[in-house]
Amino acid sequence: MKFFDRVLNPREIRRRLGMNQEQFWTQIGVTQSGGSRYESGREMPRPVKELLRLVHVEQIDLSQVKRIDFEIISYLKEAHPDLYRSLRRAARARAGGHDTGNFADLSLPAGSEDFAPATQSPAVPSSEARHE
Repeated sequence: MKFFDRVLNPREIRRRLGMNQEQFWTQIGVTQSGGSRYESGREMPRPVKELLRLVHVEQIDLSQVKRIDFEIISYLKEAHPDLYRSLRRAARARAGGHDTGNFADLSLPAGSEDFAPATQSPAVPSSEARHE
């Protein structure tokens, strides 16, 4: 079993949140019966794992996240890595560190906090970046 699979045990996460299968799985677009199969050991596709991590572990409200947010992150990482690291440190300090609530004892794989979309977005030209 891969490390990532052990960390994201959907049944354990759901129980820690005190949710039934329907509540838990419909929040990430999976039917209750599909979620039940994943909880019984069926292999979860990577996108489902990522959604589970973002919504139920990281507690991110996906309705608030826009594509431009990922484009800005990609641009900062590529064009201004020092600024990106500085902003990331400031955001973590403001939030009191990387808070995973009920999942403090479930460490995530290295690099998982830097979730990025599967497709690369084109970098924002520097002339556009100055106008924002």
